[in-house]
Amino acid sequence: MSARAEAGADVHDVAHVQRHTVRTLVVSQAVGAVGVTIGVATASLLARDISGSETMAGLAQTFQVLGTAAAAYALARVMRRRGRRVGLVTGYLLGATGAVLAVVAGVVDSMLVLLLGAVLLGATTAVNSASRYAATDLATEEHRARALSVVVWATTIGAVAGPNLVGVGGAVARASGIPELTGGFAIGSVVLVLAAGWVWLRLRPDPLLVAQHAAGVAAGGVVEPPGRSWGRFVEVVRDVPAVGAAVVAMACAHAAMVTVMIMTPLHMEHGGAHLEVIGFVISIHVLGMFAFSPVVGWAADRFGRSPVLVAGGVVLLVSLALCGRSPEGSSWQIFAGLFLLGLGWSCATVAASTVIADRTPISARTDVQGTSDMAMALTAAGGGALAGVIVGGLGYPALAAFAALLAGTVVVAGRLTRTPA
Repeated sequence: MSARAEAGADVHDVAHVQRHTVRTLVVSQAVGAVGVTIGVATASLLARDISGSETMAGLAQTFQVLGTAAAAYALARVMRRRGRRVGLVTGYLLGATGAVLAVVAGVVDSMLVLLLGAVLLGATTAVNSASRYAATDLATEEHRARALSVVVWATTIGAVAGPNLVGVGGAVARASGIPELTGGFAIGSVVLVLAAGWVWLRLRPDPLLVAQHAAGVAAGGVVEPPGRSWGRFVEVVRDVPAVGAAVVAMACAHAAMVTVMIMTPLHMEHGGAHLEVIGFVISIHVLGMFAFSPVVGWAADRFGRSPVLVAGGVVLLVSLALCGRSPEGSSWQIFAGLFLLGLGWSCATVAASTVIADRTPISARTDVQGTSDMAMALTAAGGGALAGVIVGGLGYPALAAFAALLAGTVVVAGRLTRTPA
């Protein structure tokens, strides 16, 4: 089916297409998240073994974040021209290729190949982020946040299942004769191909193409403005300040969460906490990030995007106060703080993403969404790089104080999203 024919298909039954879209994305999001997270638990260990240096162990994660930023921008351009389906499938296949390269890196003992694989794996994270926006293409304004949040919630399945398949990955590696730490990536490559196939077969008609077709019919022409993606992003932010405020809030919330989350295991280990306890704390954190997102989406639809966004910033501030006061090792403060850190991130991300979906014209929708996700990834990468420096020089409480500045920015930016369109 051509893009033009697909755009016009079922346009009169938008509600049905929207329900089908959300169901399709929930499955692909859950499966895709497994493909991403199954290798996370072993990526740093594989990088350490290949490089022979613990100082280079974090490079795989850093390159994956950079890959996410680049893919978010590039895939947005693909989606604007070809629709969500082509863009999402492309991202999943790039991620699958990255997972294969990670296996190859372990076999040939090459750090360069591993880092290239990590960059390509970042495309999968970009796809998971873009999927939340795909859920809003045909959603009505009063249900838009809930549609977005349900797709975010589906990430919980993969985020929990992925790391728990590490043992299975080791068994697959031994049976295949490849290094044990690459087994998770081998499974991940297959899972990501399955996610790509699911989206290719099921995401029909394409929700973005249907929305563009409807907007073009209403406007009496085709919706396709001239200019580059960055230029369209700047134009929208200039014309609709609330969108710029939402982008800032989302980026700062993500950076605050990442900077503290990645250093918490070290803070706990210094106090003698066992790996099982550290893992449980991170699981609680992930629960806060994703499990309650449908409730957050309902609140954003019921009470407004801005109040939920501001509330997310306040929850982040409370969580960082608890983290900053937590002693090394295991404590109730670190358990509560990490849970609230995830919940505050959820409130800010769902609400800010919905503001962007609400206020961005259809002609610039993918450009603004992709650029905002790129900004979010780059801000988190910068925060992650500073986190080790701050903790090494000033300690974990200082890191929490630094993250609190970012959370305060979320509160201010959240209030600015009240500005009229």
